[in-house]
Parts: sequence; structure tokens; C-alpha cells
Amino acid sequence: MNKIKIKIRRVKKEVTDMLIDVKNRIEEPQIQELLGYSIFPDPEQLDQAIAVYRADEATHLYVYESEERYVGIIGYRLDEHKVMHLLHLAVEPESRGVGFGRGILLETIAEFQPERIVTETDEETVEFYRNVGFVINSLGEKYPGVERFQCTYEVDEETDE
Repeated sequence: MNKIKIKIRRVKKEVTDMLIDVKNRIEEPQIQELLGYSIFPDPEQLDQAIAVYRADEATHLYVYESEERYVGIIGYRLDEHKVMHLLHLAVEPESRGVGFGRGILLETIAEFQPERIVTETDEETVEFYRNVGFVINSLGEKYPGVERFQCTYEVDEETDE
């Protein structure tokens, strides 16, 4: 498997302010709305995701702010081997297609320095991950009529001084 190389430069404080920790604010409607964009439109699944962030201390939840507006959200668990298990990634519909999803991933990599990112997704979103540089493997139909994909990104850090 080929390693993807990303140049990661040292990030100044004003840039890292774009990622804002909101795990303790998960009750806020704006946070739940953003999280809901990454979940099948089912209120029960949103409730389950919220319960995971409340109960699991190893989970992290950040919003991405641009021009004083929350435009995206990322939720993950980083294990002891520096593998980031991406649980949720979403950009509000009005802000899609202009690079915020990629930006959220790059900021998260720069800030938390995982060695690998793994996630599972559906047919609707798999092209986003492919275009960002993830290696895609089909998991087949995990649910009737729904093909799922495992997406893996090997981070090869190069630092510009």
C-alpha cells in the first residue's frame, strides 16, 4: 500500500482556533444539527451518537469555524497506537464543495498528529474520502441493499520549518 504524503506546516494559534472543542456542549441545538448531517436521518441514531460522546471519555468532538460561523464537525477516538477512528465528519449543506471537509481533516491531522485515520462510510460519501487520498476497501453489504466501505489514510508527516 502506498503512503500518502501530506506536508504539514507548523500551525499558528489563529489557525488552530478554527477547531473548537464542543464535546461539553453537545446539548446545544447547533452542535446536534451539525452532528446530524453525518448520521443517517434517524433521530434515534443521533441520540445514540450523543450518548457515545457523553459516556466515552476517549471520544473527541470539534466544530470547524469559518468567518465566525460553524460550518463543520468532526468526531473521533484516538487510540494508543495513534490511530484516529473517525466517527463523524460533516459539513453543513450550504458550505459543501469548497474544501471545508478537507480542511477539517488537515487541521485535525496537524493538531492531533495521528499516524493513521480509519473510518467506515457509504456509497454516497466514499468519493469524498477517495478524493482526499484515503485507500478504499469494500466491506460488502453490511445492511440489506447498502454497501459499506472502509477508508484508511496513512499520514506521512513532513514538517516545513
